[in-house]
Amino acid sequence: MQRYAVVSCHVERVLDDRIWHAFEGLLRDPPAGFVVTPFLRPPDGVAEDESVWLERARIAASLAPLGHHTHWGGATQARPLHDVDPQEVVRREVAWLRSHDLAPRFFCGGGWYLDEPLADVLAELGYVDCTATTFRQSYLDESAPRLQLGAPTRVRLGGGRSLLELPATHSLGMLGRSVHRLGGLVHVHFHDWELVVRKRALALRAVLLALRMRRRPLRIDELAARCAAAPEVDWPRGVSAT
Repeated sequence: MQRYAVVSCHVERVLDDRIWHAFEGLLRDPPAGFVVTPFLRPPDGVAEDESVWLERARIAASLAPLGHHTHWGGATQARPLHDVDPQEVVRREVAWLRSHDLAPRFFCGGGWYLDEPLADVLAELGYVDCTATTFRQSYLDESAPRLQLGAPTRVRLGGGRSLLELPATHSLGMLGRSVHRLGGLVHVHFHDWELVVRKRALALRAVLLALRMRRRPLRIDELAARCAAAPEVDWPRGVSAT
């Protein structure tokens, strides 16, 4: 997998017209040939218009492999607070998505939140997970539930299931700083709101063009197929909810 790269976007503001239209433009005209995986955050109950969200989600699903991105506290709270059951939230969102004929195959937890019980639910639901990262987020406490892996890996869980992880390797800024000295598979992620910040939008296209000169673009479903027989490891001890 050393010669390949995938690109994904955490689409958190589906109902913001300006942001959505900028993102839809990327889906319809993939930058540097990279098909961007849309990890869409479902609407937050009655606070957000479900009909418009569904219309836009179906557009995304027609243009790229669809991903599911959960915020456990609505639009502004990515990681779960103490009174939230992450597993129940994900089950509820998946049931809602499937009731509207949307079936994302890929998942990424808000704020990179992941513990073993949630991982087991994702495996039960048939997801490929992209919440793991190859790097540690400096803003998270050492005890914050998260998962760090060096490469695509099949993680064995205590209940007997396994979950394929396709970890993110770079944020947009990280890739810009290291595009001339890459090592191995690249999975770069960014956020939809970055597309309406002119400096960031220009940087995205420039960095992906530079990446294309060094790595072959893959769709995320193609990457998952290539990694179906990835090495297996047990869930790391100590990575649990706090």
